[in-house]
Amino acid sequence: MAALVDTNILVYRFDPRVPVKQERATDLLRQGAADGSLVLAHQVLIEFMSVVRRPIDGGASLLSEEDAHREVEDLLMQFPVIYPTENTVRTAVRGAALYKLSWFDAHLWAYADERGLDTLWSEDFEDGRLYGRVRVRNPFRLAVHEPESGYGG
Repeated sequence: MAALVDTNILVYRFDPRVPVKQERATDLLRQGAADGSLVLAHQVLIEFMSVVRRPIDGGASLLSEEDAHREVEDLLMQFPVIYPTENTVRTAVRGAALYKLSWFDAHLWAYADERGLDTLWSEDFEDGRLYGRVRVRNPFRLAVHEPESGYGG
């Protein structure tokens, strides 16, 4: 069964400030591309572009505009991308109310729920929790022992 990947996984791949997370994100994405086990939501690509282009601490961004565009093109070639439907939005509204998720997290969860994906890889949800039929897994939980500041997404 395929799993959905949250924006933070894509972003950490390019963030050298936390090497363990960068390594874990790279490994997860590499394996998912090789075995076809990962899916990206349209929303994640939009959020990725926004986050990696944002200046960090008043300095440079993680990627230049050109590199960010190239990476999104590469992601489109490596992973299936799912797009929202009217039902995705309706499911997100219910998920936000039922699980008290932010709008963006509810929308991401709705993609997985609607498509029957059983896993959502993210650090932004409660690790191991079952939201309906979708279980959240944090690929960094066992690798990093620090407070999670994370990337909203």
